[in-house]
Amino acid sequence: MADKSVFSRLRKLFSSNVVVRNVGGKRLKVRDTSRLQSVGNSVSMGVDRFSKLRKTNVNFGYGTPTMQNFSYNKNELYTDYESMDTDAIISSALDIYADESTMKNEFDQVLTISCQNENVQKILHNLFYDILNIEFNLWPWLRNMCKYGDSFLKLDIAEGYGVVNVVPLSSYEMTREEGEDPNDPYLVKFKQDGGGGQFEYQNFEIAHFRLLSDSNFLPYGKSMVEPARKTWKQLTMMEDAMMTHRIMRAPEKRIFKIDVGNIPPNEVDTYMQAIIDKMKKVPYVDQTTGEYNLKFNMQNMMEDFYLPTRGGESGTGIESVSGLDFNAIDDIEYLRNKMMSALRVPKAFLGYDEQVEGKATLAAEDIRFARTIERLQRIAVSELTKIAIVHLYTQGFKDEDLVDFELSLTTPSTVYEQEKIAIWQEKIRLATDIQSSKLLSDEWIYENIMNMGDSAWKKERENVIGDIKLKFRQSQIEQEGNDPAKTLRSFGTPHDLATAGQQPGEEGSDAPVGRPDIGLKYKSTEHPGGQDPIGDKDMHKTFTKGKQPLKHNFRGNSPLAREDKRVKYKNVLKSLRSTGKTKSVLKETLTDKKKVYNDKGSLLDEGNIIDGSI
Repeated sequence: MADKSVFSRLRKLFSSNVVVRNVGGKRLKVRDTSRLQSVGNSVSMGVDRFSKLRKTNVNFGYGTPTMQNFSYNKNELYTDYESMDTDAIISSALDIYADESTMKNEFDQVLTISCQNENVQKILHNLFYDILNIEFNLWPWLRNMCKYGDSFLKLDIAEGYGVVNVVPLSSYEMTREEGEDPNDPYLVKFKQDGGGGQFEYQNFEIAHFRLLSDSNFLPYGKSMVEPARKTWKQLTMMEDAMMTHRIMRAPEKRIFKIDVGNIPPNEVDTYMQAIIDKMKKVPYVDQTTGEYNLKFNMQNMMEDFYLPTRGGESGTGIESVSGLDFNAIDDIEYLRNKMMSALRVPKAFLGYDEQVEGKATLAAEDIRFARTIERLQRIAVSELTKIAIVHLYTQGFKDEDLVDFELSLTTPSTVYEQEKIAIWQEKIRLATDIQSSKLLSDEWIYENIMNMGDSAWKKERENVIGDIKLKFRQSQIEQEGNDPAKTLRSFGTPHDLATAGQQPGEEGSDAPVGRPDIGLKYKSTEHPGGQDPIGDKDMHKTFTKGKQPLKHNFRGNSPLAREDKRVKYKNVLKSLRSTGKTKSVLKETLTDKKKVYNDKGSLLDEGNIIDGSI
């Protein structure tokens, strides 16, 4: 029965060390997790070139070579790297490599994740910042990679959850095997030979950070301090020689000439020793404090010369011999500069800025160093991408979601960024001058200055038009409170003001004639009144079950209901007609003559009308 577990599927996914996925149409995206495209595999480059160049096959009579010499040579290199790490300059250089590679951007992020799928982006952010905690852990990973050339991480994988933890492994114990299986030449395995025993890991279980700068070190990386290893040894020997010379030879020497007179030759040595014992004592050093006991003479017998003299008027005398001048400073400076050049770190970064003249020189050095850091960052991003693919695949992501993301570390040099900006400024200034002079077309500018292909610059031109539309929409919303995308009209523009007094169809008017081709649908989101312009929806909410709405006593249950034909206008006529005599509400007389009105009970009776002759 075939193994359907997630680990078998991961083994199949990384069997070729290159993850290829279709991201739409005929477009493919390749993730070269093992840098196979740049360095090849063990079949083409030779199985473990590092061991072939450095091991000696030892035959014990049975035709079986051993790997002991190979392991010894590898550990010997690592031992040298450990000693080099104790040097102040090299240790500072390793710290600078890690510091510059893990700088934070303006958003206080070490790693930037770009992905169109928002869900994938959230998962990767959780992986790198919450699980791997790269803000703190990426620094030692990269420093070890720069120091040894390799850095190994053991991935703890849980099905359904992905990578849940990582464990750094010692470079002394790890071995990378490639091309060992003739049936699967791209198979990669890792072996750990440590104090706890021997372990074997699959390719997807190990994240192998390696500096692939020299094929002679394959399948391992080349340390950043390897070019300076020989120079460091020479510099160390020169510094030790200088120190020894200054301690042993630099102080002044004294010559004591002691007159032995007529002492017999066989007694001269005894006499000289007696004189020396009186004049010279060995200084006492306190083992607890390390201080000299000043009651003794601080001079050492090895520093002075005692010569016996005899006869004449020579007598006893003391002469001084000056110390030797050590002129090896120039040699040490030469070796130190050579070592710094091998480290590729600007001297000003290490505190040696005596040869840096002006900001321009420092900026140039900073740019060159930034390119070195970018190479280290690309290697780190490649391996972080491998970890991300394992994490996504374990959580069930497939196809384009598995590779459709980008990881990037912060650019280490602001001077480098400013140089890029300056280049773009010059390009834009040149393009503007050409457009204003009308010497060349826009197409020529796009293709020759911006280095865009035919399809690329046409797409950018469409995007520019889209940006103009968006800016106009924003200005309308801000200034007029009108959204042209919804109302399909503009307000307050010069064109609107020019055609304000014109009627549709007049000459010079752009106003549409007749009904618009596309009207505003009633009760829709495009309509200015909205989906419920008269509040019908809210009205129905009032008349719900269990509630007693306000009721009106309308005839026919409607305020617009018509009266029956038999009683049409009945109420109106009734109000104007009365069976009895009306009461006087207001009487006015214009003359003293009392006029008798014939009140027949109607307000409209002609007898109630005052003559105009009065």
